[in-house]
Amino acid sequence: MVYVYVIQSEPSGRRYVGIAQDLSRRLKEHNGGQVNSTKAYAPWKLVYQETFTSHAEARPREKYLKSSAGRRYLKKILGEG
Repeated sequence: MVYVYVIQSEPSGRRYVGIAQDLSRRLKEHNGGQVNSTKAYAPWKLVYQETFTSHAEARPREKYLKSSAGRRYLKKILGEG
């Protein structure tokens, strides 16, 4: 299984969209300061995830969620808009 996930920084509210095969391990990496792009904004909490059978299926969805239309979609489903 491959997961497309959205995490949110608890202090700043900043969001990060990523892709991983082991979601719990990846969240620990984000919160442990092992990811350069997220370590300044820890701690993070998982706010959204989708499951796919392959990386090839998951990648277009990750790209969509990082686009402006995808950000609007996330605001809507997370109750922010």
